[in-house]
Amino acid sequence: MSRKRVKVTNESDTGRNQQFHDNYSGEDMTRKQFVDKIKRGEYPNHHVRNINGVDTPVSNPDKSESNNLD
Repeated sequence: MSRKRVKVTNESDTGRNQQFHDNYSGEDMTRKQFVDKIKRGEYPNHHVRNINGVDTPVSNPDKSESNNLD
């Protein structure tokens, strides 16, 4: 099984993912930083959804579990 690229490292009290860690580069990111990188195309297996007015990173639906946010 391959290692997941991005891991969620902090959630809000409501369960919104707030902090992320890129397991390949070692970089820690805020939700906004991760959203910006997704929009620039740096994470092609992810996209941004607007949930309750907040841009939210999500993994693309597919059969692979290695790109899911965990």
